[in-house]
Amino acid sequence: MKYLSVVIFAGLILACSAPAPNFTTLPEDVQTVSLLGDTLQTNSAMLPQELAERIDSLILLERSRDAETEAVIWEARYLGYNGEYRKAVDLLSKRIEQDSKNPALYRHRGHRYISLRVFDLAIKDLEKAAELIKGTEDVVEQDGLPNEMNSPTSSLHTNIWYHLGLAYYLTGDFENAQKAYAECINASTNDDMMTAALYWYYMSLRRDGQDEFAGKIIDPVRSEMNIIENDSYHKLLLVFKGEFDPNALLDTNTDALSNATVGYGIGNWHYINGRKDRAMEIWRNVYDAGNWSAFGFIASEAELAKE
Repeated sequence: MKYLSVVIFAGLILACSAPAPNFTTLPEDVQTVSLLGDTLQTNSAMLPQELAERIDSLILLERSRDAETEAVIWEARYLGYNGEYRKAVDLLSKRIEQDSKNPALYRHRGHRYISLRVFDLAIKDLEKAAELIKGTEDVVEQDGLPNEMNSPTSSLHTNIWYHLGLAYYLTGDFENAQKAYAECINASTNDDMMTAALYWYYMSLRRDGQDEFAGKIIDPVRSEMNIIENDSYHKLLLVFKGEFDPNALLDTNTDALSNATVGYGIGNWHYINGRKDRAMEIWRNVYDAGNWSAFGFIASEAELAKE
């Protein structure tokens, strides 16, 4: 990562309060600027052929059904998988002009605003999505690349509340984060989504000083649960309960996303237990690892930026 000039960074900060961010001041190969002032490069990588082919087929399927919004969402998801978050936002924004009442468009654009560190616009989009789903039946969101059980674990409603809670959390608004994650828990229908929501809900409570209640809400978490995808969140909750060794999680052989997730969680465990220096050391290690699109990375980055 390299540093942008003060002029470019100031331009991005001003853009964050505008109706839509203006990233035109950034070099073409840069997606955004971190909260610490580092440029975050486009991390376009060759997607697995299976994933690319699956998404292509889904786009064609939706267009054959005259479901243009759904096709655009898959196109935007493909761009996101390939690290092109700015292009994904542009694509979704154009479709919102034509289909402004579709909550899924705001849900996906809000997610990408989080990736781009434009948290105020992420909150605005996700609050809009939450408003639009009131009184509606929930629907399962298909995975780009199905998990080993070929069973999607999240839905439109849970993803809206999950990402809204995260956007609040990243801005330090723990009270609203708690409300969003309570909604996410209520909408969850499987252990995977429940565990992910409980993880952030617990941390929102602890950072808000509600230690006793935080302990109560994770009491039902058990080592034997039907976890397909969110194994890191599950083990972190067991660490918080004192039932799992935190050192066993900090294994450098795990994949980058898990390292960021685990790193932020273990750092937070040290922080809420009064070991701030150790927390900062772990969060710095997560940041230096460079997997900047992972939520654990963004959360670690936000903690470092407060110092």
